[in-house]
Amino acid sequence: MKIFCLGGAGKICSEAVRDLVAFSDVETISVGDCNEDAGAALVGELKDPRVEFVQIDITNREQAIEVLQPYDIVMDGTTITLNGISTECIARAGCHGVNLNGFGEEYRYDAVFRQNDAILVPGFGMTPGITDMMVKYAADKMETVDIVRVSHGAFRPIAFSPSITETTVYEYDPNLPGRVVFEDGEFKQVPPFSRERMIELPEPYGTHPQWIIPHAETRTVHEYLKEKGVRLIEVRGTWPPQNMLLVRALYEWGFFSNDKVSLHDMEFGIMDAVGQYLQNSPVGTTTELYGYALHVQVTGIRNGRKVETVLTHTHPASDGSVPGWEKLRAYTRCVGIPMAIAVDFIATGKAQGKGVVIPEFAFDPHEVFEELKKRRILIDVRDKTLE
Repeated sequence: MKIFCLGGAGKICSEAVRDLVAFSDVETISVGDCNEDAGAALVGELKDPRVEFVQIDITNREQAIEVLQPYDIVMDGTTITLNGISTECIARAGCHGVNLNGFGEEYRYDAVFRQNDAILVPGFGMTPGITDMMVKYAADKMETVDIVRVSHGAFRPIAFSPSITETTVYEYDPNLPGRVVFEDGEFKQVPPFSRERMIELPEPYGTHPQWIIPHAETRTVHEYLKEKGVRLIEVRGTWPPQNMLLVRALYEWGFFSNDKVSLHDMEFGIMDAVGQYLQNSPVGTTTELYGYALHVQVTGIRNGRKVETVLTHTHPASDGSVPGWEKLRAYTRCVGIPMAIAVDFIATGKAQGKGVVIPEFAFDPHEVFEELKKRRILIDVRDKTLE
Protein backbone atom coordinates (compact mmCIF):
# COMPACT_ATOMS: atom_id res chain seq x y z
CA MET A 1 0.00 0.00 0.00
CA LYS A 2 1.10 3.52 -0.87
CA ILE A 3 -0.13 6.27 1.46
CA PHE A 4 -0.34 9.97 0.62
CA CYS A 5 -0.48 12.23 3.68
CA LEU A 6 -2.24 15.40 2.58
CA GLY A 7 -1.21 18.32 4.77
CA GLY A 8 1.28 15.88 6.22
CA ALA A 9 3.73 18.51 7.48
CA GLY A 10 1.17 20.13 9.80
CA LYS A 11 1.40 19.75 13.57
CA ILE A 12 -1.43 17.21 13.77
CA CYS A 13 -1.03 15.28 10.53
CA SER A 14 2.73 14.94 11.13
CA GLU A 15 1.86 12.96 14.28
CA ALA A 16 -0.19 10.61 12.14
CA VAL A 17 2.80 10.25 9.81
CA ARG A 18 5.06 9.41 12.76
CA ASP A 19 2.54 6.80 13.90
CA LEU A 20 2.41 5.17 10.46
CA VAL A 21 6.19 4.94 10.47
CA ALA A 22 6.18 3.32 13.92
CA PHE A 23 3.23 0.93 13.60
CA SER A 24 2.36 0.30 9.93
CA ASP A 25 3.93 -1.95 7.31
CA VAL A 26 2.77 0.16 4.35
CA GLU A 27 5.18 0.41 1.43
CA THR A 28 5.31 4.18 0.82
CA ILE A 29 4.44 7.18 3.01
CA SER A 30 4.45 10.43 1.05
CA VAL A 31 4.29 13.64 3.06
CA GLY A 32 2.26 15.95 0.82
CA ASP A 33 2.25 19.63 1.62
CA CYS A 34 2.67 23.06 0.08
CA ASN A 35 5.27 23.87 2.76
CA GLU A 36 8.43 22.28 1.40
CA ASP A 37 10.63 23.31 4.34
CA ALA A 38 8.31 21.73 6.93
CA GLY A 39 7.83 18.61 4.83
CA ALA A 40 11.56 18.14 4.25
CA ALA A 41 12.23 18.65 7.97
CA LEU A 42 9.76 15.87 8.87
CA VAL A 43 11.28 13.48 6.33
CA GLY A 44 14.74 14.28 7.70
CA GLU A 45 13.60 13.68 11.27
CA LEU A 46 12.05 10.28 10.51
CA LYS A 47 14.96 8.84 8.51
CA ASP A 48 12.80 6.04 7.13
CA PRO A 49 13.34 4.91 3.50
CA ARG A 50 9.57 4.63 3.00
CA VAL A 51 9.03 8.33 3.72
CA GLU A 52 9.37 11.05 1.07
CA PHE A 53 8.17 14.60 0.51
CA VAL A 54 5.86 15.55 -2.38
CA GLN A 55 4.83 19.15 -2.92
CA ILE A 56 1.13 19.60 -3.65
CA ASP A 57 -1.42 22.39 -3.83
CA ILE A 58 -4.84 20.83 -3.28
CA THR A 59 -6.62 23.91 -4.63
CA ASN A 60 -5.15 23.11 -8.06
CA ARG A 61 -7.60 20.26 -8.48
CA GLU A 62 -6.50 18.68 -11.76
CA GLN A 63 -2.83 18.73 -10.84
CA ALA A 64 -3.59 17.39 -7.36
CA ILE A 65 -5.64 14.52 -8.76
CA GLU A 66 -2.75 13.57 -11.02
CA VAL A 67 -0.41 13.54 -8.01
CA LEU A 68 -2.79 11.37 -5.95
CA GLN A 69 -3.66 8.76 -8.60
CA PRO A 70 -0.71 6.40 -7.97
CA TYR A 71 -1.64 6.06 -4.28
CA ASP A 72 -3.95 3.58 -2.54
CA ILE A 73 -5.03 5.70 0.46
CA VAL A 74 -5.03 9.43 1.14
CA MET A 75 -4.76 10.51 4.77
CA ASP A 76 -6.34 13.96 4.62
CA GLY A 77 -5.14 16.39 7.28
CA THR A 78 -6.39 19.55 5.57
CA THR A 79 -8.60 22.16 7.23
CA ILE A 80 -12.39 22.23 7.42
CA THR A 81 -12.78 24.74 4.59
CA LEU A 82 -10.64 22.61 2.26
CA ASN A 83 -12.40 19.29 2.90
CA GLY A 84 -14.82 19.71 0.01
CA ILE A 85 -11.92 20.20 -2.41
CA SER A 86 -9.72 17.51 -0.88
CA THR A 87 -12.53 14.93 -0.88
CA GLU A 88 -13.30 15.64 -4.53
CA CYS A 89 -9.64 15.10 -5.41
CA ILE A 90 -9.41 11.86 -3.44
CA ALA A 91 -12.61 10.55 -5.01
CA ARG A 92 -11.65 11.43 -8.57
CA ALA A 93 -8.16 10.00 -8.09
CA GLY A 94 -9.72 6.64 -7.23
CA CYS A 95 -8.15 6.39 -3.77
CA HIS A 96 -9.45 5.33 -0.38
CA GLY A 97 -9.43 8.10 2.19
CA VAL A 98 -9.85 9.28 5.77
CA ASN A 99 -9.97 12.79 7.23
CA LEU A 100 -10.13 14.51 10.60
CA ASN A 101 -13.20 16.72 10.43
CA GLY A 102 -16.19 14.99 8.87
CA PHE A 103 -18.36 18.11 8.71
CA GLY A 104 -20.42 16.91 5.75
CA GLU A 105 -18.84 18.05 2.47
CA GLU A 106 -17.66 14.48 1.93
CA TYR A 107 -21.04 12.84 1.40
CA ARG A 108 -21.74 14.32 -2.02
CA TYR A 109 -18.89 12.18 -3.39
CA ASP A 110 -20.33 8.91 -2.04
CA ALA A 111 -21.29 7.65 -5.50
CA VAL A 112 -17.80 8.30 -6.89
CA PHE A 113 -16.15 6.31 -4.10
CA ARG A 114 -18.64 3.47 -4.61
CA GLN A 115 -17.99 3.48 -8.34
CA ASN A 116 -14.27 3.17 -7.60
CA ASP A 117 -14.87 0.37 -5.06
CA ALA A 118 -13.26 2.64 -2.45
CA ILE A 119 -14.06 3.84 1.06
CA LEU A 120 -13.72 7.27 2.64
CA VAL A 121 -14.17 7.57 6.41
CA PRO A 122 -14.97 11.20 7.32
CA GLY A 123 -13.96 12.46 10.74
CA PHE A 124 -11.58 10.05 12.45
CA GLY A 125 -9.42 11.92 14.89
CA MET A 126 -10.18 12.06 18.60
CA THR A 127 -13.44 14.03 18.22
CA PRO A 128 -15.10 12.90 16.03
CA GLY A 129 -13.62 9.44 15.66
CA ILE A 130 -12.72 7.89 19.00
CA THR A 131 -15.87 9.43 20.49
CA ASP A 132 -17.89 7.58 17.82
CA MET A 133 -16.16 4.35 18.82
CA MET A 134 -16.93 4.96 22.49
CA VAL A 135 -20.62 5.48 21.74
CA LYS A 136 -20.73 2.36 19.56
CA TYR A 137 -18.98 0.27 22.20
CA ALA A 138 -21.59 1.16 24.82
CA ALA A 139 -24.65 1.19 22.55
CA ASP A 140 -23.90 -2.21 21.01
CA LYS A 141 -24.42 -3.78 24.46
CA MET A 142 -27.89 -2.23 24.81
CA GLU A 143 -31.21 -3.30 23.30
CA THR A 144 -32.41 0.30 23.16
CA VAL A 145 -30.63 3.63 23.67
CA ASP A 146 -32.26 6.69 25.22
CA ILE A 147 -29.57 9.37 25.69
CA VAL A 148 -26.09 9.94 24.26
CA ARG A 149 -23.92 12.76 25.56
CA VAL A 150 -20.50 13.23 24.00
CA SER A 151 -18.14 15.68 25.72
CA HIS A 152 -14.49 16.59 25.38
CA GLY A 153 -11.89 18.91 26.78
CA ALA A 154 -9.27 19.97 24.22
CA PHE A 155 -6.48 21.49 26.28
CA ARG A 156 -4.40 23.28 23.69
CA PRO A 157 -3.57 26.89 22.81
CA ILE A 158 -6.36 28.77 21.10
CA ALA A 159 -4.35 29.56 17.94
CA PHE A 160 -1.27 27.37 17.68
CA SER A 161 -1.82 26.98 13.93
CA PRO A 162 -3.94 28.58 11.17
CA SER A 163 -6.19 25.50 10.99
CA ILE A 164 -6.89 25.59 14.73
CA THR A 165 -7.70 29.30 14.50
CA GLU A 166 -10.06 28.48 11.63
CA THR A 167 -11.73 25.79 13.75
CA THR A 168 -12.35 28.30 16.55
CA VAL A 169 -13.95 30.82 14.20
CA TYR A 170 -16.01 28.08 12.52
CA GLU A 171 -17.37 26.47 15.68
CA TYR A 172 -18.54 29.75 17.23
CA ASP A 173 -20.03 31.31 14.12
CA PRO A 174 -23.39 32.52 15.55
CA ASN A 175 -25.25 31.59 12.35
CA LEU A 176 -23.73 28.14 11.83
CA PRO A 177 -26.53 25.73 10.79
CA GLY A 178 -24.53 22.68 11.85
CA ARG A 179 -24.66 23.46 15.57
CA VAL A 180 -27.51 21.10 16.39
CA VAL A 181 -28.76 18.63 18.95
CA PHE A 182 -31.01 15.67 18.18
CA GLU A 183 -34.02 15.73 20.45
CA ASP A 184 -37.37 13.93 20.31
CA GLY A 185 -37.17 13.02 16.65
CA GLU A 186 -35.64 16.16 15.14
CA PHE A 187 -32.40 18.07 14.76
CA LYS A 188 -32.63 21.44 16.50
CA GLN A 189 -30.26 24.30 15.77
CA VAL A 190 -28.90 26.05 18.87
CA PRO A 191 -26.72 29.16 19.35
CA PRO A 192 -23.18 29.15 20.81
CA PHE A 193 -22.89 28.51 24.56
CA SER A 194 -26.17 26.59 24.68
CA ARG A 195 -27.15 23.96 27.28
CA GLU A 196 -24.29 24.44 29.71
CA ARG A 197 -23.47 21.26 31.63
CA MET A 198 -20.69 20.52 34.12
CA ILE A 199 -18.59 17.59 32.89
CA GLU A 200 -16.13 15.72 35.09
CA LEU A 201 -13.08 14.89 33.00
CA PRO A 202 -10.30 12.53 34.09
CA GLU A 203 -7.45 14.07 36.06
CA PRO A 204 -5.53 16.29 35.70
CA TYR A 205 -8.24 18.14 33.75
CA GLY A 206 -11.03 18.33 36.32
CA THR A 207 -14.64 19.48 36.05
CA HIS A 208 -15.57 22.27 33.62
CA PRO A 209 -18.69 23.80 32.07
CA GLN A 210 -19.24 22.60 28.53
CA TRP A 211 -21.56 23.78 25.77
CA ILE A 212 -23.07 22.41 22.56
CA ILE A 213 -20.63 22.43 19.64
CA PRO A 214 -21.09 21.69 15.91
CA HIS A 215 -19.59 18.21 15.59
CA ALA A 216 -20.26 15.30 13.28
CA GLU A 217 -21.12 12.87 16.10
CA THR A 218 -24.61 14.33 16.46
CA ARG A 219 -25.57 13.14 12.99
CA THR A 220 -23.45 9.98 12.71
CA VAL A 221 -24.56 8.65 16.10
CA HIS A 222 -28.18 9.27 15.09
CA GLU A 223 -27.61 7.40 11.83
CA TYR A 224 -26.09 4.47 13.70
CA LEU A 225 -28.68 4.36 16.49
CA LYS A 226 -31.90 5.42 14.74
CA GLU A 227 -33.29 1.88 15.01
CA LYS A 228 -32.64 1.79 18.77
CA GLY A 229 -35.02 4.63 19.64
CA VAL A 230 -32.46 7.23 20.66
CA ARG A 231 -34.24 10.29 22.05
CA LEU A 232 -31.44 12.77 22.79
CA ILE A 233 -27.95 13.28 21.33
CA GLU A 234 -25.82 16.19 22.55
CA VAL A 235 -22.18 16.96 21.76
CA ARG A 236 -20.32 19.39 24.01
CA GLY A 237 -16.79 20.68 24.25
CA THR A 238 -14.47 23.06 25.99
CA TRP A 239 -10.97 24.46 25.68
CA PRO A 240 -8.80 25.75 28.56
CA PRO A 241 -10.81 28.09 30.85
CA GLN A 242 -8.91 31.22 29.79
CA ASN A 243 -9.63 30.38 26.14
CA MET A 244 -13.33 30.03 26.84
CA LEU A 245 -13.41 33.39 28.65
CA LEU A 246 -11.93 35.02 25.56
CA VAL A 247 -14.18 33.18 23.12
CA ARG A 248 -17.29 34.06 25.11
CA ALA A 249 -16.34 37.72 25.27
CA LEU A 250 -15.65 37.81 21.53
CA TYR A 251 -19.00 36.11 20.88
CA GLU A 252 -20.98 38.42 23.16
CA TRP A 253 -19.37 41.49 21.61
CA GLY A 254 -20.24 40.29 18.09
CA PHE A 255 -16.71 39.60 16.85
CA PHE A 256 -17.60 36.16 15.49
CA SER A 257 -19.78 37.75 12.84
CA ASN A 258 -16.39 38.76 11.35
CA ASP A 259 -17.73 42.09 10.10
CA LYS A 260 -15.46 44.07 7.80
CA VAL A 261 -13.58 47.01 9.29
CA SER A 262 -11.21 49.53 7.72
CA LEU A 263 -7.90 50.70 9.12
CA HIS A 264 -5.25 52.76 7.27
CA ASP A 265 -7.02 52.18 3.94
CA MET A 266 -7.07 48.41 4.50
CA GLU A 267 -10.26 46.33 4.87
CA PHE A 268 -10.36 43.04 6.76
CA GLY A 269 -12.64 40.88 8.89
CA ILE A 270 -12.38 41.79 12.56
CA MET A 271 -12.17 38.13 13.63
CA ASP A 272 -9.51 37.51 11.00
CA ALA A 273 -7.46 40.25 12.64
CA VAL A 274 -7.98 38.77 16.12
CA GLY A 275 -6.96 35.34 14.82
CA GLN A 276 -3.83 36.74 13.20
CA TYR A 277 -2.87 38.46 16.45
CA LEU A 278 -3.38 35.27 18.49
CA GLN A 279 -1.30 33.19 16.07
CA ASN A 280 1.61 35.57 16.58
CA SER A 281 1.47 36.09 20.34
CA PRO A 282 2.43 33.94 23.35
CA VAL A 283 -1.06 34.21 24.80
CA GLY A 284 -2.48 32.56 21.68
CA THR A 285 0.19 29.88 21.22
CA THR A 286 0.78 28.59 24.76
CA THR A 287 -1.35 27.30 27.62
CA GLU A 288 -0.76 25.97 31.14
CA LEU A 289 -2.09 22.42 30.68
CA TYR A 290 -1.91 20.38 27.48
CA GLY A 291 -3.74 17.27 26.36
CA TYR A 292 -7.12 15.79 25.52
CA ALA A 293 -9.87 14.33 27.69
CA LEU A 294 -13.00 12.55 26.44
CA HIS A 295 -16.21 11.83 28.35
CA VAL A 296 -19.05 9.84 26.74
CA GLN A 297 -22.29 8.95 28.52
CA VAL A 298 -24.80 6.48 27.05
CA THR A 299 -28.02 5.45 28.80
CA GLY A 300 -30.39 2.75 27.63
CA ILE A 301 -31.80 -0.70 28.30
CA ARG A 302 -29.55 -3.75 28.68
CA ASN A 303 -30.98 -7.13 29.60
CA GLY A 304 -34.24 -5.44 30.47
CA ARG A 305 -32.72 -2.97 32.94
CA LYS A 306 -31.94 0.73 32.59
CA VAL A 307 -28.18 1.28 32.60
CA GLU A 308 -25.67 4.07 32.13
CA THR A 309 -22.23 3.55 30.60
CA VAL A 310 -19.61 6.27 30.99
CA LEU A 311 -16.41 6.05 28.96
CA THR A 312 -13.39 8.30 29.44
CA HIS A 313 -9.90 8.35 27.99
CA THR A 314 -6.45 9.12 29.32
CA HIS A 315 -2.96 9.46 27.86
CA PRO A 316 0.61 10.09 29.12
CA ALA A 317 1.19 13.34 30.98
CA SER A 318 2.35 16.43 29.11
CA ASP A 319 4.84 17.44 31.83
CA GLY A 320 7.88 15.94 30.12
CA SER A 321 7.95 12.77 32.22
CA VAL A 322 7.13 10.67 29.13
CA PRO A 323 9.29 11.31 26.03
CA GLY A 324 7.26 12.27 22.98
CA TRP A 325 4.27 13.54 24.95
CA GLU A 326 5.66 16.89 26.02
CA LYS A 327 3.34 19.93 26.07
CA LEU A 328 1.50 20.43 22.75
CA ARG A 329 2.35 16.92 21.54
CA ALA A 330 0.06 15.52 24.23
CA TYR A 331 -2.76 17.15 22.28
CA THR A 332 -1.58 16.72 18.68
CA ARG A 333 -0.71 13.05 19.15
CA CYS A 334 -4.20 12.33 20.52
CA VAL A 335 -5.73 13.85 17.38
CA GLY A 336 -3.31 12.45 14.81
CA ILE A 337 -2.89 8.86 16.02
CA PRO A 338 -6.53 7.76 15.42
CA MET A 339 -6.31 8.92 11.80
CA ALA A 340 -3.19 6.78 11.31
CA ILE A 341 -4.97 3.79 12.87
CA ALA A 342 -7.87 4.29 10.44
CA VAL A 343 -5.46 4.36 7.50
CA ASP A 344 -3.80 1.15 8.66
CA PHE A 345 -7.21 -0.52 9.11
CA ILE A 346 -8.13 0.38 5.53
CA ALA A 347 -4.73 -0.89 4.32
CA THR A 348 -5.12 -4.21 6.15
CA GLY A 349 -8.77 -4.82 5.23
CA LYS A 350 -10.27 -4.06 8.65
CA ALA A 351 -12.56 -1.28 7.38
CA GLN A 352 -16.12 -2.20 6.43
CA GLY A 353 -18.15 -0.74 3.57
CA LYS A 354 -17.78 1.24 0.36
CA GLY A 355 -18.48 4.85 -0.42
CA VAL A 356 -18.46 7.52 2.29
CA VAL A 357 -18.87 5.48 5.47
CA ILE A 358 -19.34 6.94 8.95
CA PRO A 359 -16.88 5.70 11.61
CA GLU A 360 -19.59 3.74 13.45
CA PHE A 361 -20.15 1.53 10.41
CA ALA A 362 -16.51 1.38 9.30
CA PHE A 363 -14.62 0.16 12.36
CA ASP A 364 -14.83 -2.22 15.33
CA PRO A 365 -14.29 -0.25 18.56
CA HIS A 366 -12.66 -3.23 20.30
CA GLU A 367 -9.97 -3.30 17.61
CA VAL A 368 -9.54 0.49 17.74
CA PHE A 369 -9.18 0.49 21.53
CA GLU A 370 -6.53 -2.24 21.35
CA GLU A 371 -4.51 -0.15 18.90
CA LEU A 372 -4.83 2.92 21.11
CA LYS A 373 -3.59 0.89 24.07
CA LYS A 374 -0.38 0.10 22.18
CA ARG A 375 0.18 3.89 22.02
CA ARG A 376 -0.55 4.36 25.74
CA ILE A 377 -3.95 5.91 25.06
CA LEU A 378 -6.40 4.15 27.37
CA ILE A 379 -10.20 3.89 27.38
CA ASP A 380 -11.93 3.43 30.74
CA VAL A 381 -15.48 1.98 30.85
CA ARG A 382 -17.81 2.22 33.84
CA ASP A 383 -21.31 0.76 34.00
CA LYS A 384 -24.07 1.66 36.45
CA THR A 385 -27.57 0.27 36.85
CA LEU A 386 -30.09 3.11 37.15
CA GLU A 387 -33.15 1.16 38.32
